Amino acid sequence: MDYRHFDRDAVNAPPATAKILIAGGFGAGKTTLVSAISEIRPLRTEEELTDRGVGIDDVSGVDRKTTTTVAMDFGRITMRADLTLYLFGTPGQERFWFMWDELSYGAIGAVVLADTRRLADSFAAVDYFETRSIPFLVAVNRFDGAPVTDPEDVAIALDLLPGTPVVPCDARQRESVKGVLVSLVKHALTRSPQPAA
Repeated sequence: MDYRHFDRDAVNAPPATAKILIAGGFGAGKTTLVSAISEIRPLRTEEELTDRGVGIDDVSGVDRKTTTTVAMDFGRITMRADLTLYLFGTPGQERFWFMWDELSYGAIGAVVLADTRRLADSFAAVDYFETRSIPFLVAVNRFDGAPVTDPEDVAIALDLLPGTPVVPCDARQRESVKGVLVSLVKHALTRSPQPAA
């Protein structure tokens, strides 16, 4: 993908598309985020939680959750006339992580959605994207009743590489999610190879 298209004026640039992953722990709000921003009815692959997950799925802190994503969520948003983002929400449970390699193919970047009440659940996604050199940022989802955490403290707790953005997010609010996606695209641009002079 030629990232130079992002910097052109919408009138002069040919249409560009970009694939973005939405990752994070079980119950972090990935499906909610995709649903809040998608301009099309999002594709969801949710199934009811059953007693078969007892002892396998850690639902502490998300006891009221009744469904889980088993393959992916998919949504689309047109950011400008010349830029459309395709969003792929990854499954959060470890037993479905094998899907991540297929979903990440061709992605320009990722959002790691973090829940400060279960911050350790973000380590797997952070490690995945760092290991594969996929640009990502951490979006700290605002849950009712969760403590407000300083972004710098989150970066330290997750042992993020220098320069990895940490931004606040309310996965239920379209404008908040849009701000996260804009931040990610800008971050991905800074990490992309620059054309030779």
